[in-house]
Amino acid sequence: MTIVPQKRKSILFFSLLMAVFAFGGGYLFGSANGLHSELVNAQGQVEIAKVVNFYGNTRSEEVEFDQFWEVWDMVKDKHVNQPVDDTALFYGAMEGLVAGLDDPYSVYFPPTDAKEFTESLSGEFEGIGAQIGLKDNQLVVIAPLEKSPAMLAGIKTNDKIMTIDSEATYGITVEEAVTRIRGPQGTDVILGVSRESEEGILDITITRDTINIPTINWEMKESNLAYLRISHFNEDTLDEFYEAVGNIMIEEPRGLILDLRSNPGGFLETSVIVASEWVEDGAVVLEEFKDGNRESYMRKGTKRFVDMPTIVLVDGGTASGSEIVAGALQDYGKATVVGTQTFGKGSVQEFEILPDGSAIKITIAKWLTPDARAIDGVGITPDIVLEEMIEINEDLPEDHKEYIIDLGLKKAIELLE
Repeated sequence: MTIVPQKRKSILFFSLLMAVFAFGGGYLFGSANGLHSELVNAQGQVEIAKVVNFYGNTRSEEVEFDQFWEVWDMVKDKHVNQPVDDTALFYGAMEGLVAGLDDPYSVYFPPTDAKEFTESLSGEFEGIGAQIGLKDNQLVVIAPLEKSPAMLAGIKTNDKIMTIDSEATYGITVEEAVTRIRGPQGTDVILGVSRESEEGILDITITRDTINIPTINWEMKESNLAYLRISHFNEDTLDEFYEAVGNIMIEEPRGLILDLRSNPGGFLETSVIVASEWVEDGAVVLEEFKDGNRESYMRKGTKRFVDMPTIVLVDGGTASGSEIVAGALQDYGKATVVGTQTFGKGSVQEFEILPDGSAIKITIAKWLTPDARAIDGVGITPDIVLEEMIEINEDLPEDHKEYIIDLGLKKAIELLE
């Protein structure tokens, strides 16, 4: 999840991550003052009676709303479970319209769901520490956060989540999945995952915990090379990043390895400032709207790595904000990108709370690299493809430091030597 600058009410969600049937041919509900006054009472709550009475004003020569009301009446008159709940029908219809966009990142939230989602934006919740998303309509793990309960339990990037506590995930939204996976610290959730290297479904039990993980790790490697790992971009990343960069510069390295593998993204502005350490001048990322107009997010802050030979490590869990950084450094020729194709999450969502406490999250724009390359649905293609990132040395015991060989790091060092 990444937050767009405060100058407007936009939220860019990198990885989290229902639908609507509104009255009219688009984003009508909650937008027009006249419609608002027709549908809500003095307390600002939607009155279903007013919704139904609005029938006569919603006829359209272009859209056959008569059919909607015919189905509404049919459900109310014929469904075996009576009486039918008008409120449930209304919010279900609202969810349906946004689902019709066939965009996993555009979602309508009934009031209860909206409250839970708003709380999740603050980060004040407990869970398993994994970023999930939809790929080809399948719920997948974008990346488990480093040392999170998910990673410690064995969850991996690109795991397909087939079940949550034995309930199938087919057809559910990312937000629904997140709600089911989240829970109190110390409780368990069982994810049934499908993995290319394994047969059948693996049931992995994960104990939920409070997620509070440092986002920056760095150390000096052989040949006087600095290694800088950014696991995600949250509210603490910049302070940790500035401290790490300052310490790295004291060491006077002759090259740097920036590890963005399994980084699911985070705050947009943080991503821009991080990339700006390498970018001397110009835009870090472009935002393209429905009319084709573009807005540039220019570099800002210091630029201590402008002349630093750099390798960027990426994989299928590199998403959103980390794709912005990798794409910018690649476009400006400031780094060689090594690894596998990145996830491809590059769209902007606007989040707005509606008068009755419900909310809508809708895609309003897409991100492009400085050279106007698309990110969404495409990802960043590495300069050097490295399909295998790790190698297991079975001749050594599991607790030996060289039991797992990081092939990505090994290749990066080789390229910088």
